[in-house]
Amino acid sequence: MAFAELDRSKLRSNYELLDQHFKTRDIHWGVVTKVLCGNELYLKEVLSLGPNEVHDSRISNLKTVKKLNPDIQTVYIKPPAKRSIDDVVKYADVSFNTEFYTIDLLSKEAVKQGKTHKIIIMIELGDLREGVMGEAFVDFYRKVFRLPGIEVVGIGSNLNCLHGVMPSEDKFIQLGLYKELVKAYFKVDIPWVTGGTSVVLSMMYNNRLPKAVNHFRVGETLFFGANIEENSVFEGMYDDVLKLRAEIIELTEKPLIPVGELAENPSGEMLEIDQSLYGKRTLRAIIDIGLLDISPDYLIPHDSDIELVGASSDMLVLDFGHAEKKYQVGDLVDFKLKYMGALGIMNSNYIEKRIVN
Repeated sequence: MAFAELDRSKLRSNYELLDQHFKTRDIHWGVVTKVLCGNELYLKEVLSLGPNEVHDSRISNLKTVKKLNPDIQTVYIKPPAKRSIDDVVKYADVSFNTEFYTIDLLSKEAVKQGKTHKIIIMIELGDLREGVMGEAFVDFYRKVFRLPGIEVVGIGSNLNCLHGVMPSEDKFIQLGLYKELVKAYFKVDIPWVTGGTSVVLSMMYNNRLPKAVNHFRVGETLFFGANIEENSVFEGMYDDVLKLRAEIIELTEKPLIPVGELAENPSGEMLEIDQSLYGKRTLRAIIDIGLLDISPDYLIPHDSDIELVGASSDMLVLDFGHAEKKYQVGDLVDFKLKYMGALGIMNSNYIEKRIVN
């Protein structure tokens, strides 16, 4: 069998370190939980840390959060679809928005539900995912400002999520200027400038973040300690809050290269043979996970002597030829997870979820 583990003490340690950094800088922040895919067991652990806000990109996940804690502020971190407007207003206190058409629908639904729905207007800063174009922002805000049942609580941006455009001081100074434009034109002081994500943390730590940015939403660094800008782990943080453990179901010495006529495998891959490996053998293991659960590209074996060979739909093959540890059938092999791998594991109904420590 295979199962995921969330380490409670490591999660708390990462959270408290982040929270301390934000408090010393008077920055508000919320936890992004989309990597947990709505898993109730793990969401309870996050909520036990006492965050002020939970951010997610799936309304069903925010519904679960509201069930666990009706009083916590929930933030839907992508522009809502027309057909989910009623649920967005019901389960998300705040949503990210870029289309007046959508905000108008949110306004009507908020009035219908007797609520004020808060929104953050996302502004395009160059990564070309979601965002209102800067030259259109003032007119856009003017129309939104008049809508009943809507309160603009922030302006924001996303960087590095699509094309890899990195954050910079210039981009965030520009984002802060949009807040000043609203103040000048409409005499309104928007509370949040939410430019902060995990990729922006190194700017904050190195005192390169303009003061206008006063709100962060953080997921990847909380669960993986990730310093994305430097492709490393922040000092004092854990990179293995989430871990995968899988059982060895076969362990046999076999040839290094396959024998027989080759064609594409079910994934459409054609193996290139290294002729120098003919006649050589190695110790191969099979563990009980596969492409249905995760791509091998997102797995990092704890034992650095283990090599990933490949995977089929339900089994993954490992090379133990250089491993010093003596493994047996039935032993567990531990893996750290990259962010996209954790998403796959958490989204798999076939992987049991457990808590340790």
